[in-house]
Amino acid sequence: MANLKEIRNSIASVSSTKQITSAMKMVSAAKLRKSQDAVLKMRPYANKLQEVLAEVCGNLDNANENAFIKHREIKNVLLIVVTSNRGMCGAFNSNVIRRALQYAEETFPVQFAAKKVHFYCFGKKGADFLKSKNYPVAGFENKIFDNLKYLAAAKFADELMQKYSLHEYDRIDILYNKFKNAGVQILTTEQFLPVPISKPVAGKGTRKFYIFEPDEEEIVSQLIPKTLKTQLFKSLLDSYASEQGARMTAMHKATDNAMVLINNLKLTYNKARQASITNEILEIVSGANALKS
Repeated sequence: MANLKEIRNSIASVSSTKQITSAMKMVSAAKLRKSQDAVLKMRPYANKLQEVLAEVCGNLDNANENAFIKHREIKNVLLIVVTSNRGMCGAFNSNVIRRALQYAEETFPVQFAAKKVHFYCFGKKGADFLKSKNYPVAGFENKIFDNLKYLAAAKFADELMQKYSLHEYDRIDILYNKFKNAGVQILTTEQFLPVPISKPVAGKGTRKFYIFEPDEEEIVSQLIPKTLKTQLFKSLLDSYASEQGARMTAMHKATDNAMVLINNLKLTYNKARQASITNEILEIVSGANALKS
């Protein structure tokens, strides 16, 4: 059994860790409330924007001729992997990275084998891991989460659209954690480019009649970049809220585990102290008996 000093040091060390995890839990909870409000306000707008785009493009005969809608042979693929800059958030980062590699290998096996599937990482953790394993990382951005704003996301969306227009990539997808609640994050894969447009089903009566000004083609050309920028920004918001929820949950569990460990150490300390006192009493009694005899 460890001596009393070692146990006291262990109790002090675990107590210090418990204070840190408890503080991190509170910080994440505060950030979660703010980021949760932001993503819940953003979702209806983003969903309606995609709905409008699908409605207009779905009934436009030459919509597939648009550079951002037209499908072409997939030679080079870019996967946008959204992770975090910091750890201590459970399996938040590892799940996204594992899913990205699995998705690349299963969906684009030929391109993946030829190293024509590249990764663009938002977040330090994803970039560090993929680089360490020598996967082709086309770029990474770590500072965007320091002050997550629409204009910053829009700038990167413009860069991605430019890469697609220049035929650097023939398919761009986003992989991230979608926020559901503080304890649940949903691994999500979304097609970014080309823009997925579904044709309305004939005879379903889904066609809505509008008066377009200036015309449908001009509206589509303006609507697509705006929709893509909104989609990327929503994905980043979702991931950031999921990160805070995952970290808050992980730190809550760590705090509880630290409390259990402290209680066990205190019990061990009390047993060791009792055993020490008992031994001292036995030594005194033995010494007294020896003097009598």
